Amino acid sequence: MILVILGPTGSGKTGISIEIAKALGGEIISADSRAIYKGMDIGTAKPTKEEMQGIPHYGLDLVNPDERFTAADWKRYAEAKIQDIKSRGKLPIIVGGTGLYIDALIYDYHFKGPTGAKIGDIEQKTCSDRKEIKGDYLLIGIKWPTDELRNRLNTRITQMFRPELYDEVKKLVQKYGWECGAMKSDIYEYAWKYMNSELSLEEAKRQCFYEDWHLAKRQMTWFKRNPNIIWLSLDQVYSYVIKHLSNSIKTAV
Repeated sequence: MILVILGPTGSGKTGISIEIAKALGGEIISADSRAIYKGMDIGTAKPTKEEMQGIPHYGLDLVNPDERFTAADWKRYAEAKIQDIKSRGKLPIIVGGTGLYIDALIYDYHFKGPTGAKIGDIEQKTCSDRKEIKGDYLLIGIKWPTDELRNRLNTRITQMFRPELYDEVKKLVQKYGWECGAMKSDIYEYAWKYMNSELSLEEAKRQCFYEDWHLAKRQMTWFKRNPNIIWLSLDQVYSYVIKHLSNSIKTAV
């Protein structure tokens, strides 16, 4: 058995997956196309060592921000980690909001060409490729009422805009330059503009919120096309997963 916990940005995937991993002997593989970058920690909301609570996490800090990493690369990485986790009698838990990563894994996509694919390259193709899951996966999606998710995103952005983020941005710019594509979106762009007096702090937060909100809507549009996802509120996820997996966990992994 392989558990997949997915949903839009800011939906609470990280925290609940750690609680489930603690209860069921799981190890977590991130399916987040931003968390793969080294040095991009606060701005991508990576869990800290303390937040991980001793649960092994994979899929974080795989490449430098100026290096190419495709969905095909992630699929190969995740498959290898799944086998390793299962070989040690543990439960693999895939956690993230990058729909192409998750679809590539559970539907066993085979990418053509030497460099794999970018999300935009095959977005339309995936809609017709969601036929049969290739493996024993349980897909759990976290859903929120619109207003509540917007509030969660606003709160998270407010918490992120702090001196530690500005230090992170400075280090990234010094090392990779501002032309590095990985930094040309999300909170890094708006923090950098605020640091250079191009935006006020409130305007930087506002623009960052709208980008996050548009990302969340795109993610939900992607996921809602998948008929295999079981959608639950955040407070339902833990009890549902424990009920459905705890009795079979020893034979499922």
